Amino acid sequence: MREMRYARTARTLGRLLLLLLLTATVLLAPAPRLTPTATSTPAAPAPDPPAPAVGRAWPVGVRPAILRGWDPPATPYGRGHRGVDLAAPAGAPVRAVAAGRVSFAGRVAGKGVVSVELTGTGDPPLRVTYEPVRASVKEGDGLEAGEVVGTVEASGSHCSGACVHWGLRRGEAYLDPLSLLPPWLLRSGPSRLLPVLGVPLPA
Repeated sequence: MREMRYARTARTLGRLLLLLLLTATVLLAPAPRLTPTATSTPAAPAPDPPAPAVGRAWPVGVRPAILRGWDPPATPYGRGHRGVDLAAPAGAPVRAVAAGRVSFAGRVAGKGVVSVELTGTGDPPLRVTYEPVRASVKEGDGLEAGEVVGTVEASGSHCSGACVHWGLRRGEAYLDPLSLLPPWLLRSGPSRLLPVLGVPLPA
């Protein structure tokens, strides 16, 4: 009888010991890493990489005034400015900023538009658009940087005066067209040498 009680007590103690070990294992284990769920706040999309500086010419003039800069919208359909407006008189030549192939030359909503896919800029390729432009090229034409694609139209601009709206896209993403231009094209005015500290200026 006494042996049976010892056996039951031993089994009970063994179960308690096992329960204590399991509890200690759970309590001392590292907390699990939680993964995002459908209700989590989505992470902000990664910004689009900048366009390579493949440009070799301004679309109009030598260093045209920028009437309105690139102002990307916060959402795909939000307000903003998906390009750059460059001051240019009606009839001024509009040039390809870089080598490429004309993907569209025609009228959209009453405005002349020329689009050029830029050579060697990835898949999908970068595509620049100029408007309002009276096209002198046609779809499929190959272009070198600086070649004339048309002339500025007198009407159809959204500027108060004559201007060219210059846009840049990769697929459906709008990019800053000024990023196509290397620093030497973006600089205004001639280079100036500045004095070096500690070196006297010539008399």
